[in-house]
Amino acid sequence: MSQDARGPGSPHDISDDVKVLHSMGYAQELLRRMSGFSNFAISFSIICILSGGINSLGQGIGGVGGAAIGIGWPLGCLVSLIFALGMGQIASAYPTAGGLYHWGSILGGRALGWFTAWFNLIGLIAVLAAINVGTFLFVVGAFGPQLGLEANAWTQFIFLALLTGSHALFNHLGIRVTTLLTDLSGYLIFLVAVALTIAFLAYAPAIDVSRLWTFTNYSGPAGGDVWPQHSSLLMVFLLGLLLPIYTITGFDASAHTSEETVQASHNVPRSMVRSVVLSAVFGYAMLVAFVLAIPNMDEAAAQGWNVFFWTSDAVLPAGLKYTLYFGIAVSQYLCGLATVTSVSRMIFAFARDGGLPASGTLRKVSPTFRTPVAAIWTGTVLAVLLTVYADLYSIVVSVAVIFLFISYGLPVALGAWAYGRTWTQMGPWTLGGAYRLVAVLCVAAAVLIFIIGVQPPNEKALYITLAFLVITAIVWFGLENRRFQGPPIGDAIRRRQAEIAAAEQAVGEAAGTAVGEAGKA
Repeated sequence: MSQDARGPGSPHDISDDVKVLHSMGYAQELLRRMSGFSNFAISFSIICILSGGINSLGQGIGGVGGAAIGIGWPLGCLVSLIFALGMGQIASAYPTAGGLYHWGSILGGRALGWFTAWFNLIGLIAVLAAINVGTFLFVVGAFGPQLGLEANAWTQFIFLALLTGSHALFNHLGIRVTTLLTDLSGYLIFLVAVALTIAFLAYAPAIDVSRLWTFTNYSGPAGGDVWPQHSSLLMVFLLGLLLPIYTITGFDASAHTSEETVQASHNVPRSMVRSVVLSAVFGYAMLVAFVLAIPNMDEAAAQGWNVFFWTSDAVLPAGLKYTLYFGIAVSQYLCGLATVTSVSRMIFAFARDGGLPASGTLRKVSPTFRTPVAAIWTGTVLAVLLTVYADLYSIVVSVAVIFLFISYGLPVALGAWAYGRTWTQMGPWTLGGAYRLVAVLCVAAAVLIFIIGVQPPNEKALYITLAFLVITAIVWFGLENRRFQGPPIGDAIRRRQAEIAAAEQAVGEAAGTAVGEAGKA
């Protein structure tokens, strides 16, 4: 961390952060010791180009071939960047855990905030499930014969329970442990992505750059049946955008850890945008190298979901290949760990305002570890249970993408309506007048993502989304509309000051302690 008087980690910075949090009606219960890099690293780790970028390659190559990377990857990443820009402006003004729920409530009212919370929560649980299912499939593909692992439902369930349980345990032990591991993950992803890029280029049988803009309709058996046979090349290309859009997601983790980050109003929006930009650039280099290394595009597309292993087996020496596989597997493991952090902070923040069943338990922070222990283990169990039904990786991915981007788009759209009306005080990181344009683009992108996310073979994602909307509408109008008050606003903030002092005292975080402890970080 910087050691200057105003740099991250200084007592004065922590005091300012705590004052901002108090002004929004919340206590400093979590331990604020994450630097700007650590806040960036947690989003970069969840995005993890070595997870979605590799495990979902079949969606691109099995659709239109090399153009899914050469043209599709930049387009999909641009979509994510637009959302990150819009969310960054709001995060700078309202740096709280569970940020999207809080933003939606402040900018659009408690009903829309409540719906935003549930979209974000289900999306985060789904993305955790998708990440860890992808890790299981990768480990089986890379080391299955050596470890005696087979891709069946029972083995997958046991693997995911142990894997996700270990993520919860590390998170349980405190933000110090989690931050150390996610910082490591940030460096590891850079290192392995660069090594993969160099390896594929060095061992490519030939370099045919035209592959990067060549469209071929590989839907149906020609693409390993990743997508059903489709006559429209444009639709198959759009379906392939799920590869970059799914990969470049989860950057809301920077917002969810706002209350653990120093100079959050500055660092959180920067971290979201930087994590998207750097993931897009390094991911593009890595995947372009992969496309150029493919020995035969028609044969590769026919491999479907197995395209990464087929290509690696064909071009990479065994020793180098397994070394890279190990680095990828570790990165994917750390990706899941960072996602548990994000999920748990969302649960904690929503429960803090009474938005969940058993909120009194889910909002509790351990005085020993300064983590929301019940929220951590609840999110973990729900993610594992989701995979029992949604056993198809592509369906889990679609649900995660749809729900997350709806939760991203709602507060951004509400911000455009409130901008200059009820929302007049911006944070230090702002887009100025360009914010409204970004918001319009976010709404258009969210509609496109929903359309492509429910196309066959992912029809179940549509049924899940419709069922969710019906159930949440019934619950809201039948119960929550009268009970749920949302985050504190106006006089409610002033009435909470005694509760804030009591909550901080319960975790050993008196005002002076908060400053002193974080200043040592």
